[in-house]
Amino acid sequence: MARSRVNRRRFMAGTAALSSAMVAAPFVRGAHAAGKMTIGFWDHWVPGANKAVEAAAMAWASKEKVELQIDFITSQGNKLILTAAAEAQARSGHDILAIGSWDCARYADQLAPVDDIMVPLIKQNGAASAITQYLGKIDGNWLGVPATTGAQFKGPTSRIDLLKQHAGIDVQAMYPAGAPPKADNWTLDTFLKAAAACHKAGFPFGIGLGTTADSVDTCGAIFQSFDAELVNAKGDITVKSDNVKKALEYWKQLVPYLPADAPSWDDASNNKMFVAGKTALIMNPPSAWAVARRDRPEVAEQTWHHGMAAGPAGRYGPFTTQFWAIWNFGKNQSAAKSLLTALSQPDAIEAMVKASAGYDNPAFANLKTLKVWAEEGPPKGTLYHYSNPFDHQILSIAAAPAPHKIAVQIYRHGLQTQMVVRYAIRGEPMDKVLGFAASELEGYMRS
Repeated sequence: MARSRVNRRRFMAGTAALSSAMVAAPFVRGAHAAGKMTIGFWDHWVPGANKAVEAAAMAWASKEKVELQIDFITSQGNKLILTAAAEAQARSGHDILAIGSWDCARYADQLAPVDDIMVPLIKQNGAASAITQYLGKIDGNWLGVPATTGAQFKGPTSRIDLLKQHAGIDVQAMYPAGAPPKADNWTLDTFLKAAAACHKAGFPFGIGLGTTADSVDTCGAIFQSFDAELVNAKGDITVKSDNVKKALEYWKQLVPYLPADAPSWDDASNNKMFVAGKTALIMNPPSAWAVARRDRPEVAEQTWHHGMAAGPAGRYGPFTTQFWAIWNFGKNQSAAKSLLTALSQPDAIEAMVKASAGYDNPAFANLKTLKVWAEEGPPKGTLYHYSNPFDHQILSIAAAPAPHKIAVQIYRHGLQTQMVVRYAIRGEPMDKVLGFAASELEGYMRS
């Protein structure tokens, strides 16, 4: 855990620029003023990105005369997940904690509802995305505020030159900076042909089939593009459907054009391959591009981020987000709600997105056209479509729309990628693969 305990006086001189992000704080004034509070943020992958959220939090603390302790907690080694589990068990810890995509449901009985924050924020910032509603709104109540830091779209990160040269695809023309997509022909069939051409040229698409998040998210998006649900929203097991079979057949065609070691990939594998210049496309937020911009500028200059290819059931883009949550056993809930309101103001959100070089992808509809995505480069405009400004695709998460208790197990076990490996690589018969999946799902439901 990286800990930052900052004296509020140190920030007094530097917070003037953030004053417009400070709003009336009806939750704080009174008994809690000049009190103490702790917050556990996710430790950002992008160097320097922590500074913006820290500055916004400390500006609030200075204004409200609250002694605020900030901890930045890494997700490496599942430390953020373990922190949440330990605090929930002990019923003691941070007043506010960043929790994972599925954890509003997991800790529903131990989180304070935040509808009194979210209703005015939605009125101010625009509707929260459907995916954040699915993950953060449990039994009709918001149990977390969608966190700006760490929210990410894992769509295609493509090499402009390699796709043009080897697949005849001009991604800049298909997704022009400053204009709506012209991507009607960007389908999974086109994606497959491009993967074959780039593989033949020695630049295979860098897509993994492991059980970590990047592999699971890509696999889930392609399943959803076929409307291939393993479990439906009612909780019925639907894995033995024609649509699931179609999704597996598609993967069987795609797998030969992926790296041979794809089943053993983790979340760093695609980034490393991209920065090394050995792939024409990966599915990733702009972190690989950010590293290339620093270490391999010739790769960064040929990078374009854009939308997902459409399948028979639509165009689904993999999206994950964290939430800022308040424990219901916390002693300073009113101050915590005031701080989360401040962190979710447009000026504060824009500062976080800018500090992350466009990586962070806020949930609110009115904040999808921030200048940073149009201006970041090289090449300028590479991030323009990263925020999905034209609602060109449905942002979703693998295993949705299954009930959370089941969906999180599908996700964490990488059940969809396991199915693909069994069918497309090991050559197991379709019926055996579907039977395996059904048995696993039945086990999830008993647990």
